Amino acid sequence: MNKRAFNFNAGPAALPLEVLERAQAELVDYKGTGMSIMEMSHRGAVYESVHNEAQERLLSLLGNPKGYKVLFLQGGASTQFAMIPMNFLSAGVTGSYVNTGSWAKKAISEAKIIGETHIAASGESSKFMKLPDLSGIEIAENAAYLHMTSNETIEGTQFKDFPDTGNTPLIVDMSSDILSRPLDMSKFDMIYAGAQKNLGPSGVTVVIAKEEMLTDSPKTIPSMLRYDTFLGNNSLYNTPPSFGIYLVNEVLKWIEEQGGLAQVEKANEKKAGSIYQVIDESQGFYLGCVDAEDRSRMNVTFRLADEALEKEFIKQSEKEGFIGIKGHRSVGGLRASIYNAVPSESVKALTDFMKEFQKING
Repeated sequence: MNKRAFNFNAGPAALPLEVLERAQAELVDYKGTGMSIMEMSHRGAVYESVHNEAQERLLSLLGNPKGYKVLFLQGGASTQFAMIPMNFLSAGVTGSYVNTGSWAKKAISEAKIIGETHIAASGESSKFMKLPDLSGIEIAENAAYLHMTSNETIEGTQFKDFPDTGNTPLIVDMSSDILSRPLDMSKFDMIYAGAQKNLGPSGVTVVIAKEEMLTDSPKTIPSMLRYDTFLGNNSLYNTPPSFGIYLVNEVLKWIEEQGGLAQVEKANEKKAGSIYQVIDESQGFYLGCVDAEDRSRMNVTFRLADEALEKEFIKQSEKEGFIGIKGHRSVGGLRASIYNAVPSESVKALTDFMKEFQKING
């Protein structure tokens, strides 16, 4: 087999090799059916069992919280930015948002098209390199929900905890850190994620919510943008992204095989810690972008003190087989996205490269 790339892409991102190999083995003939799962009717018993298993497995990994449902949708988190206000922002109520950077701003701008919005807290004064203090969050009195982004992929910040919002539903975009650590689901009324970072391939969007959040969508919005459409039809109202959901199920199995979310969290802490250690011990050669306590374990953002050297770092890293190290075009710099499926061997290769690059150029 050809050597695998050191894949640090932010999304679509690395998938577990074991999952890809299993999918490869089952691609042409799924469990003796003589068909690929991509060719099957989504109404048939074979596909439906995979669909239901993926929902059950996801809830199981989250501790089987009572009263929560899993929906499989399409359109990515970006469509959720619009669906959430469409479903919950009626006249006389406001959407409260925590503004933490690039993805939070996109969610806010979509909500503004649909209804009243309010900023409950913002990290803008630090150019989003520090998260706002959760104790200072001010939720609007007539808030329909408080929306947060748990991990900002571009800036490289991550909330380690979440506020108690009382009677206001808490909705969180977890696209880039879902299933990277155990969660107390009772804190959340809804979480959602595009699959292409920790859950599977692009094309699947997962919503996990308290059932009462999903049962009564406004009749004034199209069927495909109403949560109750998906709830009432077990996410089979139209043809779902069936191959993607099959792969999500395989990724969930792989997480179970790692020992579940507690073990996954330990591995993620170790991977992120080793890169941050190289940055912090480099005596200013490498500069971490984010305030130390708010650093993401999923997206490590950093710079070099010298801009010309930064360009050279990108060039050399690409030559050595590192993919996706260049920072997002909106902020520049460097970024290593180290989701669940990025192996520790890839991270070790990166830290070795960083040390060697400093030794030669420092």
